Parts: sequence; C-alpha cells; structure tokens
Amino acid sequence: MISVPARRRLLVASVWPLFGVFAAFQIQISMLSHHHAWPLMIGYQVLVWSLWIGITFAIAGLLRRVPLRTLRPGAFAVHALAAAALGSAHITAWVATEFVLKPYDFMNPDVFGVRLGELLFYQMPLEIGLYAMVALAYTADESSALARDRERKAAQLETSLAQARLLALELQTQPHFLFNTLNGISALVRAGENAKAITMIGGLSELLRYGLDRTGGANVPLAEELHTVERYLEIQRLRFPDRLAVTLEVDASAAGATVPALLLQPLIENAVRHGLAASDAPGRIALTAARRGDELVVEIFNTGRLGPARPEGIGLANTRARLAQLYGDRARFELAACDGGVVARVTLPWSDAAGASR
Repeated sequence: MISVPARRRLLVASVWPLFGVFAAFQIQISMLSHHHAWPLMIGYQVLVWSLWIGITFAIAGLLRRVPLRTLRPGAFAVHALAAAALGSAHITAWVATEFVLKPYDFMNPDVFGVRLGELLFYQMPLEIGLYAMVALAYTADESSALARDRERKAAQLETSLAQARLLALELQTQPHFLFNTLNGISALVRAGENAKAITMIGGLSELLRYGLDRTGGANVPLAEELHTVERYLEIQRLRFPDRLAVTLEVDASAAGATVPALLLQPLIENAVRHGLAASDAPGRIALTAARRGDELVVEIFNTGRLGPARPEGIGLANTRARLAQLYGDRARFELAACDGGVVARVTLPWSDAAGASR
C-alpha cells in the first residue's frame, strides 16, 4: 500500500508534466498556421513545466519551516519573496530552454535579455499565482492531516481513558474481595482450623491470579467465569460448611456466551455477604444463565431480604459502572426482591465465546 507522502510525490510528479502537455496543445492550436513541430513543442512545454516539480517540493519544505496557518505578516513576507525568487528562477530556466530547443523555429526569440524581460513582465503574475495555489493546497492538506491526527489521538485517548476506568473499577473490587477473604482466613486460624485456612489460601491465590491475568476489560467464556465462581464458593463453604447451599444451572444455549471477566464473582460475593453472613440461618444461592434471543441473562438468587434503600456497596456499584462503560444502554443490571429472597439480574447483548478476548 502506497504511503501518503509517496502518493503526494507521485501526484506532484504527474501533474506538472500533464500541465506542460496541456500548455503545448493550447499553444499549437493557437499557432496552427505557423506549422511548428508538435513533438518539439510538447517536449519543450513538458520540460519547462516539469521544473515546477522541484519548485513544489521547495515550497513544501519552506512551508514546514514557515507555515502560513498562523497568518503572521512575517510569514507572508517570507513567502512573497520566495514566490518572486522562484518565479524569476523558473522564468530564467524557461527562456534558457527556449533558446536551446528553439521550438518556434524561425519565430524563436534571438535576444536572451529582451526575451527574459518580456517573460518576467508577462509571466510573473502567473508564477506568483501558481506559488499561491501550491501553498494553499499544501496548507489545506496539512491542516486536514493535523485534524485527522487530532481525531485519531482523541479517539486513542478516549479508549485509554475507558480502559483505565475499567481497570480502576476492577481494582476497586479486588481489594474488597481480598479483605473479606483474608478476614475469613483469620477467623479460621483463630478457631484452630488450619487445614481449612490453608485450603482457603490456595483458593484465594488462584482467584487473584485469575483477576490479575484478566484485568482491563477482557472477555472470557461463561464457563471460565463460572469456574471462578465455583472456586470462590468453595472458599465460602469453608467459612459456612453447614449453612451454604448452592445450585448452578446454565442452559446449553448459554454455554457459548462470552462475558466480561470478573463480572459474576462480585455479585456472588454480595449474595453471600447479605444472604448468609448477615444471619445465622442456613442460606441458598442459585445461579442461572440462559440465552433469550440476542441477549444473555444471568440471575443470582440468594435467600434473605432486600434492605431499605441505601447507597450500593462497591461490588454492585462497580458492576453497574462496568456494564455502562462496556455496553452503554445495551446492558442492564437489576436488583429486586423475589420469592423470599433477592435476585440480581444481569442482561448482556449476546456475544459468542469464539470472539472472546483472552
């Protein structure tokens, strides 16, 4: 694929010879009765106007050093002098080419100084006009390129900020889970249940490794996220060996789904905290997942009561924020009383696990 600078150079190298061909045809048609040689006239005009290839690159180089975007009087003065100097140089080369090739046969000028003076007088406005057109085209192209670059950088910055926000939300949730689990380990150690404490430490290590490997908005298959949920629940069974009942039901239709990493564990943790740890009674947690049309619906039920309205904890608040960051209004999170307990329902747009980001 040709780069933008290469395309510009190719365009410049093509335009000026074509301009020379056009000029040659115009001159020949206006002087048909003089029977000047077509090949010689075309070669002469192509050579004369091809000199503007180098002039064009010289203008571009000067514009990089003295841009006209700022509209400074000094910059205009520099380019006015450059236009006069380059125009004079081009006209001088033009006359020299004319005297060497003699495209006008017997009508060709024979006094160099007179011919140079005539062309300087008649052609200098055209030279300055061409300089202005090249400068304007280059400045407009550079302004457009700068605007595209600003848009690209703004988009990259927006993406980086979104990723940073997701990472911050995830990192907020992980210490919350870590402190709760460490408290559980501490309680087991104080109770003399060292074997359970060691098992809990092993489970905690695995969960932390999973979290660290998948921060930053990664997507994972639902089965992988459920495995993490099971490891977390194994830790909780060590804390509540006789009081925690768990059921996981995932429809075959939902098995191919992909979900944001670390989405379910904070919700399960919230269910354990408010449905079991808050009382001495046995409790039940049930997780279901099913595909409904173009959506994946995951529900987490826990026994207990939905308390009075109050600010949400870190886990639920971050879940809402992450879903909004990742999906906008295409995802929903609901928390409601249901059949003697509380259900947290997450609805996501369907995404196949084949496209999951690991």
